[in-house]
Amino acid sequence: MFRKILYLLLALIAAAAVAFFTLAPAYVENALNPLTTPEEGWPVSDNAQELHNRLVIGDWHSDALLWDRNLLKRVDRGHTDIPRLQEGNVAVQVFTTVTKSPAGQNYGENSADAADNITRLFMGQLRPIRTWDSLLERALVQAAALRRAAKKDPEAVRMILTRDDLARHLEARAGGAKTVGAILGTEGAHPLEGNTANLDKLYDAGFRVIGLTHFFDNALGSSLHGDGEDEGLSGFGRQVVDGLMERGMVIDLAHASPQMARDVLAIEGARPIISHTGIRGNCQTPRNIPDDLVRDIAAKGGVIGIGFWTDVTCGSTPAAIATSIRTAVDLVGEDQVTLGSDYDGSVDAPFDAAGMAALTQALMDEGFSEAQIAKVMGGNMMRYLAETLPEA
Repeated sequence: MFRKILYLLLALIAAAAVAFFTLAPAYVENALNPLTTPEEGWPVSDNAQELHNRLVIGDWHSDALLWDRNLLKRVDRGHTDIPRLQEGNVAVQVFTTVTKSPAGQNYGENSADAADNITRLFMGQLRPIRTWDSLLERALVQAAALRRAAKKDPEAVRMILTRDDLARHLEARAGGAKTVGAILGTEGAHPLEGNTANLDKLYDAGFRVIGLTHFFDNALGSSLHGDGEDEGLSGFGRQVVDGLMERGMVIDLAHASPQMARDVLAIEGARPIISHTGIRGNCQTPRNIPDDLVRDIAAKGGVIGIGFWTDVTCGSTPAAIATSIRTAVDLVGEDQVTLGSDYDGSVDAPFDAAGMAALTQALMDEGFSEAQIAKVMGGNMMRYLAETLPEA
């Protein structure tokens, strides 16, 4: 009898463990990435849908790889997967890897020494043990998942590594292909683990967009949300920026402190972007860097990715995003504004990737011309990538 009870208890414990590791990560993802789409959906006119179907659409920022799910499978949580990107007519999506996030994360002040949310998430997801104490391995594991998806279904996903890759991909899309071009990026360069030699590991893994900082100060310098003095770009950070420029990798200042942004802008030949942000002149929040820096980044040939979430647009509708885009265009011109949704980045969104036509409608309602909409929705991003990605 005792043995039967013991076996029963062990079976119950095993079942509970399976349920926890299967359901808990999905529950967390669903809670952190809500949609504010009304039950009836956002209205999209026939004219807007027809225009949307003709656009080449690109987005600088999705954190979907963080959530350890099969991107080839459509799910009913979060914001992006390949089927929804295809339904939304997205031609190019940058998939970023998140490797560290301080407990109590906020837009004001965060310590690099705070408990790390991603360590706990990776353990809960039963990711490889080597990722539990290595930020580099966390980035590489997420990158490998994207490459596997591209290898498994090349008609659905194509890795974009070079200018030639991009040109061939866009040519195929023009011919009717529904393949999503995937570019790898990282939220902050702390996966380098203080060693510039690891730039080659990230490059070889397919990374082409590198954010310098995330929500905390790191070895490269000061974050927009760090807890120390804004000392800007460190000596190591300068070495990394030089290495990125040598390799044709995109420098992303999305979470950089004002002084770090100025330091990067002072480097000859640097052409950084902001992958996901709002415009402070439209939405007064510490998450949005000052407008003068946004203007300076655009003046050096960088582009500005406008986010979709409430904290940077001060609204939870497609119209709020369109208003933010209008402010950005007024600030830096119609040739430098792009999309940077921050999909699946522990933020809300008024529509998921399948519902992108709602933004085309909102831009039409805002008074943008078809040519301007084509630029903002993807044309500007494609031009920038065609000019900056490695040639081969």
